[in-house]
Amino acid sequence: MTTVKTPANFTELDLIPPLLARLTELKYQKPTPIQAQAIPIALTGRDLIAGANTGSGKTAAFALPILQHIHAEKPLRAKSSNGNYVTGLILVPTRELAQQIADGIKSYAVHFNGEIKTVAIFGGVSVNTQMLALRGGTDILVATPGRLLDLISSNAIKLDKVKTLVLDEADRMLNLGFTDELSTLLELLPKKKQSLLFSATFPEQVKALTQELLNDPVEIQLQSADASTVVQRVFTVNKGRKTALLAHLIKQHQWRQALIFVNAKKSCNHLAEKLSKRGITAEVFHG
Repeated sequence: MTTVKTPANFTELDLIPPLLARLTELKYQKPTPIQAQAIPIALTGRDLIAGANTGSGKTAAFALPILQHIHAEKPLRAKSSNGNYVTGLILVPTRELAQQIADGIKSYAVHFNGEIKTVAIFGGVSVNTQMLALRGGTDILVATPGRLLDLISSNAIKLDKVKTLVLDEADRMLNLGFTDELSTLLELLPKKKQSLLFSATFPEQVKALTQELLNDPVEIQLQSADASTVVQRVFTVNKGRKTALLAHLIKQHQWRQALIFVNAKKSCNHLAEKLSKRGITAEVFHG
């Protein structure tokens, strides 16, 4: 295991100006523990295994180093890449997570002025639309294993140029029955690559996967939240004051990450707009 003191700000993590500028715009003030520990390791090119739960900030922990590497190598790769290349491959268990991560990466990459292409592919939607999105290749591909294999069999994409592989929520992927698909995909990847594995738990299946995939990895294990650290509170408030109270709580407690549930898609959109007007960055996520 490795332990790194959490930096006071992102400028201590050796990130390049376009990424730092975007983090400032997004009001990211201080790296989370997983970001503080994983980003410096990922930037060196080392393999990494990290124990991190949902909500820990792990998407930025792997997305920012991938973007920085691709930006640095883009001029060289443009001369040598085939049309159906992938440079950074992120495998996830669900379509919702795939879309969420892809949206996050696109947001982080705003100041690269469109030079880095990110595509999300998953089941349940038209494969033809995804094949069109992959035409000409992509710098970053966020995918569920089953749909990725479908597109590989259709020659829509190849994995022989992958430089960085991320397995996010590896335990969930295995629990959902993707063991065979993962084994097939790993065989299609180049031997020389950087591999980053993130998992909330480490059952025997995940441990076996790390031994097969990772080369002398750095290990990070964050302390998981348990029932004793979870605080539940109920506030009684008039309907017209709910947004004001929510904004007050977010600012008073300096909540950098919050997941807010509402009862309808329309309510979700309206709440995000109201929070935005109050200077709070909010993203909408619904079916």
